Amino acid sequence: MTVTIFVPRDAAALALGADRVAKAIAQEIDSRGLDARLVRNGSRGMVWLEPLVEVETDNGRVAYGPVKAGDVAGLFDAGLMQGGGHDLCLGLTEEIPFLRQQTRLTFARCGITDPLSLEDYQRHNGLVGLRNAIAMSQAEIVAQVTDSGLRGRGGAGFPTGIKWKTVMDAPGAQKYIVCNADEGDSGTFADRMIMEGDPFVLIEGMAIAGIATGAAKGYVYTRSEYPHAIATMTEAVEIARAAGILGPSVMGSAHAFDIEIRSGAGAYVCGEETSLLNSLEGKRGTVRAKPPLPALQGFLGRPTVVNNVISLASVPVIMERGAEFYRDFGMGRSRGTIPIQIAGNVKHGGLFETAFGLTLGQIIDDIGGGTATGRPVKAVQVGGPLGAYFPRQLFDTPFDYEAFAERGGLIGHAGISVFDDSADMLKQARFAMEFCAIESCGKCTPCRIGSTRGVETVDKIRAGIEPDRNKVLLEDLCNTMKFGSLCALGGFTPYPVMSAMNHFPEDFAPAPMEEAAE
Repeated sequence: MTVTIFVPRDAAALALGADRVAKAIAQEIDSRGLDARLVRNGSRGMVWLEPLVEVETDNGRVAYGPVKAGDVAGLFDAGLMQGGGHDLCLGLTEEIPFLRQQTRLTFARCGITDPLSLEDYQRHNGLVGLRNAIAMSQAEIVAQVTDSGLRGRGGAGFPTGIKWKTVMDAPGAQKYIVCNADEGDSGTFADRMIMEGDPFVLIEGMAIAGIATGAAKGYVYTRSEYPHAIATMTEAVEIARAAGILGPSVMGSAHAFDIEIRSGAGAYVCGEETSLLNSLEGKRGTVRAKPPLPALQGFLGRPTVVNNVISLASVPVIMERGAEFYRDFGMGRSRGTIPIQIAGNVKHGGLFETAFGLTLGQIIDDIGGGTATGRPVKAVQVGGPLGAYFPRQLFDTPFDYEAFAERGGLIGHAGISVFDDSADMLKQARFAMEFCAIESCGKCTPCRIGSTRGVETVDKIRAGIEPDRNKVLLEDLCNTMKFGSLCALGGFTPYPVMSAMNHFPEDFAPAPMEEAAE
């Protein structure tokens, strides 16, 4: 019986040597004349264990990690083919605590299937949601997505069903589905993991969105810094098209839908939906004034759904299992599951999919294991470079859109960056202003000028130049940016700045003379 061995093709695993490990395994299989096949799967999301090698046994998959190429011969000597014991053996993959505690719906297949095997995808319930959607009316599909409580996972948390209904009801012979895969926030990698590890679920979700709204064309807009995701998505689209899942007749139905993959040049502001649409049209990536909303006048001036990767990839399970099944997870208005990405100075960094409601302390201490350095956690930033810094006294905050908003924070794309007690929060505030100044599209004055003045003001505080007056000025700049900016880049930059200043005032004391002189 042929034994299957899995080595991830995920970019994080590749960066840690997965290709070298896969090559060494292939050589051992060949030289030993073993009846085995090598599958390059997606990542399970446990980055500290990558490259994670798995072998299929009668009792389930057994995991080994982190594996180096030099470990491979010893693994085979120890009985890798039978899941034999070794210092790197982690036991059954599904029993690893970090994985066992998760509720995997959107990421149910990621790390399990061969990403480019349509047969494998269907063996794990793939395309069930699309088949169900084809048998329903547009209004029924939209109602199911609305009733599920699914909200945009890209940051704003806008109800997905309402956006779809607006496009469905909008007049227009041509409509579009645009997948925002321009994942630019620090500490985020969920979109990339889906595109590299389970691309067909995104294709299926986009096809369902197309049928629901009457759109016949879709675009995946991602960043050029994701070459592996681009290559995998491009090949997956070709496979889906050849199988009749995309094209003039979706799975033999009367619905037409096709997808193109487009890559941007890496401008952070193109993660904002209207700037993305400009870029997609071949224009400079600058923010558009709203109204009109993209749902009414989006790509090429036509009705357009702009959804994040995780939003669209969550749709197939809703259409497969029903709105009530999905809605039963979560809390308050935050329904379903959220893929939390734990990064920074943390012991167990990776992707953890769970229902909304865990507290920040549970995520950082219990799941993340505290800092990698072993020093106390000083702050965590949730929501990328524009997210607020939360101190330990706010670690009782549940992971929920409204709960974070009540405490001056935002969930964003659910990326968490952890900092230990050596972090200088004044420097972090300065970084936020500098980041905004560099990445601003320049269209509106509060963002373009406010961020530059913000950097100068923080430098004056550090240098001891009228610190009290400049703290007041910094707060005033933040209010101007928050309420006067055209988009979230300028509007959200005050979150990290003000949270750093309010929660860590000791870091905003003037520097000693010798440090200021440097």
